[in-house]
Amino acid sequence: MSYQLTIEPLGATIEVEEGQTLLDAALRQGIYIPHACGHGLCGTCKVQVSDGEVDHGHANPFALMDFERDAGKTLACCATLASDATIEADIDEEPDAEIIPVRDFDCVVSRIENLTPTIKGIFLKLDKPLHFQAGQYVQVVIPGVQGARAFSIANSPAQVKATGEIELNVRIVNDGAGTTWLHQQLKAGDHLLISGPYGRFFVRKSATSPVIFMAGGSGLSSPRSMILDLLDAGSTPPITLIYGQRAAEELYYDAEFRALAAEHPDFTYVPALSNEGEGSTWAGARGFVHEVAKTHFAGNFSGNKAYLCGPPAMIEACIATLMQGRLYERDIYTEKFLSAADTGQQRSPLFKRV
Repeated sequence: MSYQLTIEPLGATIEVEEGQTLLDAALRQGIYIPHACGHGLCGTCKVQVSDGEVDHGHANPFALMDFERDAGKTLACCATLASDATIEADIDEEPDAEIIPVRDFDCVVSRIENLTPTIKGIFLKLDKPLHFQAGQYVQVVIPGVQGARAFSIANSPAQVKATGEIELNVRIVNDGAGTTWLHQQLKAGDHLLISGPYGRFFVRKSATSPVIFMAGGSGLSSPRSMILDLLDAGSTPPITLIYGQRAAEELYYDAEFRALAAEHPDFTYVPALSNEGEGSTWAGARGFVHEVAKTHFAGNFSGNKAYLCGPPAMIEACIATLMQGRLYERDIYTEKFLSAADTGQQRSPLFKRV
């Protein structure tokens, strides 16, 4: 059985299978509804049901409160239809966004590399071509683990097209069932099911402003894909990457970015360490990403576009620093890595969409 879902203000009507979430149905038709955690915890995908009946599913009562349910609101990531329905979603037009329907892929693990003591590079051979915008991510189904896990694609669209292979950078999380399985159980030759592409974290190429990437931990994966894509295109505005880790052994793709900076005069690479011992041979920047960025740009970020990717605490600190340096919402784009613990936090009060 299936139902018809009309999505306003687009006026688009799509088919939703029984048990399929509103968000999944929309994304598979190339219709983007803003979302973040995908598990009913953060409230980003909240929509208004103006007609019809829905089942709210496992929506967290703090993300979707009782009075909101009574007022006809629901979370698209976990709501299913009980009849034909109409919803009103907060959909902004993005002229640089490509309309790419989400699809399923059966992948074979071609190889696994130890990038740092805590981060592995997992390379997946796809069963069919994947078109995506640099910065987007895929959802990975992990055997024995409830709920798919999101990982950004770390190589560029040109590399994926040439090799038929995507790279995922996976940092092991303490007590994380998904990342622990990927680190300890997965091996070359295994099959994994993924779906994608997801997300609206991509470079606004129609803009000519200089670009700042601020990344922490395994949050480097999206910026790497985006930077490689920009450099592949040839003529680009000035690009700066400020990448933070705790210690030198955790920096990965450091040699690659240093080589790119030497090859491309408009690309600047600033690695930063926040917990490197004073007695080490490290001669680069020390401190957190936002602190190093403030020093590098002398506290003035106006005229740039900024793309932030990393843990929520890093994102919040970077947003505050950028705003203090005269950069505002229209020029800041984020990709947070959200765990179940993180999604219980409130989103930044500074922005509507961040």
